[in-house]
Amino acid sequence: MRKLVFGLSLAVMLIGTQVQAKCNAKFLNPITEVCWDCIFPISIGGLSLFNSRPDTANPSFPLCLCAGLPPRLGLAIGLWEPARLVDVANEAGCFVNIGFDLDFGLFSLGKSSVTASNGGDTGSKWQAHYYYYPLISWLGTVVDGLCMQSSIFDVAYISEIDPLWNNAELNNLINPEAVLFANPIAQAACAADCVSSSSGNLPLDPLFWCTGCGGGIYPIQGDVNAHIGGVMASQTVTTKLLARMHRFFLARRTSGTTALCTTKAAPIIIKSQYRLQITRPIPATGGRYACGPVGYSTQYVDSFKEFPYKGESFGWLVWRKRNCCAL
Repeated sequence: MRKLVFGLSLAVMLIGTQVQAKCNAKFLNPITEVCWDCIFPISIGGLSLFNSRPDTANPSFPLCLCAGLPPRLGLAIGLWEPARLVDVANEAGCFVNIGFDLDFGLFSLGKSSVTASNGGDTGSKWQAHYYYYPLISWLGTVVDGLCMQSSIFDVAYISEIDPLWNNAELNNLINPEAVLFANPIAQAACAADCVSSSSGNLPLDPLFWCTGCGGGIYPIQGDVNAHIGGVMASQTVTTKLLARMHRFFLARRTSGTTALCTTKAAPIIIKSQYRLQITRPIPATGGRYACGPVGYSTQYVDSFKEFPYKGESFGWLVWRKRNCCAL
């Protein structure tokens, strides 16, 4: 009887270990697993400090005035802040960045995987989660207080309970403009976006239908048409999810002169205001491409980042450009 109990206990432990290993979920350490160099450059008006990475345009004049009673006079500052987390999981219920592996029951549609045609990888399907991650607020920085930001950690989106996430036709309800870019000319233009984001520049905002080297952004769902490694595929899904959040007004414009006093609604993604840092399975915490622009070629960071069982789901930290009128 004891042997039977021991055997069952061991089997349960092994099954639990396998499930955890497949999901590779682990809570993100904000001290050791964040590329803090990505906060630069910091600007005051047109003056930038530590300008080692591409930056969006900043107000040229250092002083700013916001409407109110009385009107608010302040300094026009700009910085890049770690603001959002994204899970890109190959199985339902895998919350990669916060360390949970949940059973979604009927919503668990099984493991997402790469589809093959004639022996070659062609595409892949993923689940995704979107979190508000106000890391600067947690650290109580002076800049955060000056910008009068008030936010908390929250899970804002879970793809497993979204009936549109895995259905391209139903997705046309929220992005009907997709039909305009389903042609070779529009897709060929994405090559320019790839070159721009991979050569030390920002992505091209006018090409909003492109995810740079990841191809087209439509349909805005968990499908990747051309799977070239898990890192590139998960980066593409992260960009698509950001675009989806803009369409749902859960993401807003935070960069530029118009966002100094308050953030602005932006139903179309502003790619230039984001940087993406991979956090799972192995975080990139240093180097020029530790937090590359949206759509950059992941060949600079994808070495040894994808491996069986413990490296098949991915996490990303979204850095967001913030311009504000600081008190």
